[in-house]
Amino acid sequence: MSRILAARSYGLFQVFFFSTSPSRTTNPSNGTAVRKLSRLSSAPDLLPLCSNAQSLLETKQLHALAILNGLLPRSVSICAALILGYASHGHLQSSSILFQQTVPFCYTAFLWNTFIRAQSVCGIHDGFSTYNSMVWAGLRRDDHTFPFVLKTCADYSEVEKGMEIHGAVFKLGFDGDVYVGNTLVQFYGSCRNVKSAAKVFDEMPERDVISWNTAIGVFSINGLYLDAVGLFQDMISASGLSPNLVSVISVLPVCATVEDEKMTSQIHGYMIKTGLDVIVTAGNALVDAYGKCGSMKAAKRVFNEMTERSEVSWNAIITSFAYRELHGDALSTFRLMILEGLTPNTVTISSMLPVLVELEFFNLAKELHGFSMRRGIESDIFIANSLIDMYAKSGHPTEASCVFNKMTRRNVVSWNAMVANFAQNRFEFKALNLIREMQNHGETPNSVTFTSLLPACARMGSLRYGKEIHGRAIRMGLAFDLFVSNALVDMYGKCGGLNLAKNVFSNLWQRDEVSYNSLIVGYSQTSECIESLILFWEMQLTGMKHDVVSFVGAISACANLAALKQGREIHGIVVRKLSHEHLFVANSLLDLYTKCGRIDIAKTAFDRIPIRDVASWNTMILGYGMLGELDVAISLFEAMKYDGVEYDSVSYIAILSACSHGGLVERGRNYFNEMQGRNVKPTTMHYACMVDLLGRAGLMDEAVNLIKDISVEPDANVWGALLGACRLHGSIELGCWAADHLFKLKPNHCGYYALLSNMYAEAGRWDDADRVRELMKSRRVKKDPGFSWVQIRDQVHAFVVGEKLENLDTMYCPGECGW
Repeated sequence: MSRILAARSYGLFQVFFFSTSPSRTTNPSNGTAVRKLSRLSSAPDLLPLCSNAQSLLETKQLHALAILNGLLPRSVSICAALILGYASHGHLQSSSILFQQTVPFCYTAFLWNTFIRAQSVCGIHDGFSTYNSMVWAGLRRDDHTFPFVLKTCADYSEVEKGMEIHGAVFKLGFDGDVYVGNTLVQFYGSCRNVKSAAKVFDEMPERDVISWNTAIGVFSINGLYLDAVGLFQDMISASGLSPNLVSVISVLPVCATVEDEKMTSQIHGYMIKTGLDVIVTAGNALVDAYGKCGSMKAAKRVFNEMTERSEVSWNAIITSFAYRELHGDALSTFRLMILEGLTPNTVTISSMLPVLVELEFFNLAKELHGFSMRRGIESDIFIANSLIDMYAKSGHPTEASCVFNKMTRRNVVSWNAMVANFAQNRFEFKALNLIREMQNHGETPNSVTFTSLLPACARMGSLRYGKEIHGRAIRMGLAFDLFVSNALVDMYGKCGGLNLAKNVFSNLWQRDEVSYNSLIVGYSQTSECIESLILFWEMQLTGMKHDVVSFVGAISACANLAALKQGREIHGIVVRKLSHEHLFVANSLLDLYTKCGRIDIAKTAFDRIPIRDVASWNTMILGYGMLGELDVAISLFEAMKYDGVEYDSVSYIAILSACSHGGLVERGRNYFNEMQGRNVKPTTMHYACMVDLLGRAGLMDEAVNLIKDISVEPDANVWGALLGACRLHGSIELGCWAADHLFKLKPNHCGYYALLSNMYAEAGRWDDADRVRELMKSRRVKKDPGFSWVQIRDQVHAFVVGEKLENLDTMYCPGECGW
């Protein structure tokens, strides 16, 4: 009878609301368990059960039993355990009801602290409000009150509220409490206020291992890696405390990030000494750290010596191999993992997919895709992102789109992968449209988005779209990001906007090798080659190392300027700085020496190239052809075929040009026909070479017929070759016909006007020559001024016609370079 009266006084509705009959999915043993529980009537009996309830149903049954036994609302411990039990199963509403109905009977800080903790467990942003209610109610706050309120403030970045709590901690004298101090350090660290976190830590009168671990974690998550490592060393040497498992697991990822192999080895030694190395989680962290530091031998040794391995262990060694680009080792380890009977999880698959792409094992990658579908983890965001990347890099943009469209949840990495997918597979407009769709879905583009889009604009040669993307980057505050800025310099250079590229470069707060290289290459491909060399030497003065791209850009600039001395100086630097001569650098040197007329040096450099590619052969063939050494050019072409080199369309341009310079009409025809027989589609450059060949030989009718029968629309190269031949042979009418087409295609190209005017002048038609000059004036076509440079006392001065020496812009280079 007393139990019934107790239940009524507490509220019969409580029993009905919280007790629930077992559902169909309930374990059959639950009924037996409840019958056993019904025999328990005291708080000591029920408390451990309430604290360890395995389900929401069990929590409700225990709640009902506590009411029936008259333990509520008088037992604060049972009430607190049930409040946390409901919260742990995500049912804060029940926790709130129980709290509100118990508070009038049990007005203690312990109960309020428990409810604040429950709100924190459920991720509810009301912990601070509950704390304020507690203060207004006049309850005394203790050392358990503050940690959970501070955790709520940290979770929602409520810095001001957290600082208010800190003030209360100080005012109430809890600033010396270790537990509260640890929480304050964690709070400030989570809010990115490392200075305040360090101040709290330094002022703590007493610290435990958790204090040190928390501070190490704060420094780590805020990117102060060296400080985190230093703090770990101080903990060992000065604190008198021994780092525990959490300590080493906290500091090893830091060592991995900064690639500090020495510190990793020292921590490993400490772990062996203290016996921590046998713990699986510690071993996993150690494998990962050694792998990221590049010490794969040590990583493999630790992995092989582990007495127990989990999926995490295998993933750690596989991702380490992948990180160090040891793709074969990653694949063989993955196979061993399968043979051990372990099932690949999301981390394994997302790590292996890029490895299989690099190894070009696309069929195996597709099998992994099928496996993830059968396991029902295809929609996992990490796997889906890796699949998009895999299909994009294997040239299957449609399959990548299918994966993307099936994703139920996407993040910025997913969108960036799709942008890269379209950009890499030549769907530039789809890539550009995707950024708009991305923003419509509420996702904000980041620097990776722009560094994928800008190369797409460069490939299109679209200055307009490039400017649009630049504008978006400015509005999002990413225009000064180093990677975005480098991509902008490269894009503007390739789209013909070198002045804009220079502006972006000049406004960079920070520059790296890529910044310089982008502009060096951009200038080297235009008439502003001297600017390219200025940047090359400036790069050296800043202490940056030249790489392959720097050398290729600078040597190409020297080749275009026919600056043999400067080119040889750079060649000397190449020999001193590069451990082995890169093929691209070697080919650019061949181009330099052939354009400077030093075919002898080019031949020596050519003979020293251990493995030549088609570009090496093409450069030499073109060089010998330009110098009129036709026999050598033809023999090289035949030798290239004999060596089994896959010659390309450029090879035929080189040999046709050689035939043109030597007047070998029949030989040129044969090569032209051979090219078509080998399924090499003729381009306008091939037709231009043939028109030049026929025109130089005086076969004007055949040249005209070739132009009329051409399979593509003739461009300025073709009409320019015909106009040049007309000037050579005095074919005035035919030259006018060619000039008409040229003025439509290139109305502002001064060279074609000069060629036509000279043709008239050589024929004695001075009035027509003057008329062409007047046409240039009316169209505001200006002849490019004469441009040169001169070296005076190790200084190179660039100047144009009519410029006085005292007004020259000076180009300088370091004296030790021999300029």
